[in-house]
Amino acid sequence: MTFSATTRAQNIARLKTEPLDLLIIGGGITGAGVAIQTSKMGIKTGLIEMQDFAGGTSSRSTKLVHGGIRYLKTFDVEVVSDTVKERAVVQQIAPHIPRPAPMLLPIYDEPGATFTRFSVKVAMDLYDKLANVTDPRYVNYLLSKEEVRKREPLLNPENLVGGGVYLDFVNNDARLVIENIKRAHENGGIMASRIQALQLLHGENGRLNGVHVKDRLSSAEFDIHAKLILNTSGPWSDLVRQLDPKNTAKPQMRPTKGVHLVVPSDRLPVPQPTYFDTGMHDGRMTFVVPRGDKTYFGTTDTDYQGDFSHPTVEQADVDYLLKIINHHYPQAQLTLNDIEASWASLRPLIAANGSSDYNGGQPSKLSDQSFKSLIDVVQRYENQQASRNDVEQVVNHLEKALNETSTNPSSVSRGSDLSVTSDGLLTLAGGKITDYRKMAAGAVALIRDLLAKQFNLQFAPINSKQLTVSGGDLDPAQVPEEIAALAQIGVAKGLPQKEAEKLANLYGTNAKIIFNQNLVPLPGLSLAETLSLHYALTEEMVLSPVDYFLRRTNHLLFQRESLDALKAPVLTAMAAALNWDETEKQRQAQQLDQVIAESDLTALKHN
Repeated sequence: MTFSATTRAQNIARLKTEPLDLLIIGGGITGAGVAIQTSKMGIKTGLIEMQDFAGGTSSRSTKLVHGGIRYLKTFDVEVVSDTVKERAVVQQIAPHIPRPAPMLLPIYDEPGATFTRFSVKVAMDLYDKLANVTDPRYVNYLLSKEEVRKREPLLNPENLVGGGVYLDFVNNDARLVIENIKRAHENGGIMASRIQALQLLHGENGRLNGVHVKDRLSSAEFDIHAKLILNTSGPWSDLVRQLDPKNTAKPQMRPTKGVHLVVPSDRLPVPQPTYFDTGMHDGRMTFVVPRGDKTYFGTTDTDYQGDFSHPTVEQADVDYLLKIINHHYPQAQLTLNDIEASWASLRPLIAANGSSDYNGGQPSKLSDQSFKSLIDVVQRYENQQASRNDVEQVVNHLEKALNETSTNPSSVSRGSDLSVTSDGLLTLAGGKITDYRKMAAGAVALIRDLLAKQFNLQFAPINSKQLTVSGGDLDPAQVPEEIAALAQIGVAKGLPQKEAEKLANLYGTNAKIIFNQNLVPLPGLSLAETLSLHYALTEEMVLSPVDYFLRRTNHLLFQRESLDALKAPVLTAMAAALNWDETEKQRQAQQLDQVIAESDLTALKHN
């Protein structure tokens, strides 16, 4: 089943003429997570995205499925418990995307430190229990100062007292979105990128019944009609609600900007993801993550009021992150010129919910007595003086207390909000990429209920915890072995081992489709590059070289050194496949060069 520019044209024709049960506005991870579930249930689902799929926040995260261990500092057990359980679900339904990557947490004896050597062990033990981590490869452990320094020799030794290692997962955020979108398409969903909502439409009864939209490629405008409209536009949520002339809802979003920077790994070598306090006394922590032969680090957290579709990296962002990294890795002495790539994102935070961001939000607070009771029971459990049941009773009490003090009683998951306006607009906002499936399930339950009550349409529920994404038909317990077996199919087709492994890791079980394409290398491209590009054009609705280089392959971020040689052959191949004339080809080339220049921080470097 193809999913291409031709599919897009066919889908637009259908959206113009076929009434839907549900229209989703927003093709990031939240909208994609809803679409995969509703389409599987048989709900006639359309999804529109004004950019490329995952064109906003959902391709610009820290690229981790993070467990939120920081919240155990204040023993916000509920959020950590929910998150690590959901992380396990995501690893089951998309096993080729999140991958286990134990996180090193260096411990410093300094004012404002998030953890001490004692508290980090208590937190990690509780974290493992909440996440049901039993595999000896991933059970947490402590390191002495000397062991931390041996593992990461460049770390600043001043005030270093040791470290902890616990299980976390690296992620490919944009791939997670497109694999959900593709499966929703396979299930019958009608998906189209570059379609912008302009105005919400109402029927004679005053209820919402459609959206007036614009095709951003052709500039044509048309109406899409649906029984229900769901707004999953992330930072744009308030703006979409304002497209309703009858909207009276108060703005609820408080987007903040986060920045990440990429350098060659030989300039900042780290053997595993590393997580530490910034040292800036701002209550934040910083990630340093290896990825191939690159290392990236972030993130900032500043309020944002600019162009939501075009957040950029500014000098102040670079200065802040370099100051942190050069403090923690003083021998590295990174400068602006070391940065090979970068990205800026907006977090769709809900203003009223202080727990909306693991790395920057203020979690729910426990009383001193509650804090002490949890410390006490964990210590007694470790000394075999308390039972598991004793620990669970204390945890359950804390979860109840935290639930009762939640700042948003309508949350589907911590930091998210599901609401319905008087004329019927559903909005699912906030949340984190780790929670996307759970957030979507909450919204789908409401959608199913509304379709039954208002339209007498009955749809059987599904177990979304078992709904695998496209490419995810692997045994979650045997991912390395099955990926290796997939790679051998590529080797048998004539691909070098390394390139076959890269494609198998990127596409999961869809690699079999890629390897079975009977193609010869295009001019200027290797066989692997040709196979990947052809698949992206025919099966992943790639409409521009930026879609391909940035969101489908991450090439622009993590293989910058080979990008320049690929630009011309990819543009030529795409022009032929998509019937571009010379003017359009030049426009696409200029757009690609602009995105590369922004990622390269060319303007800052030439300032």
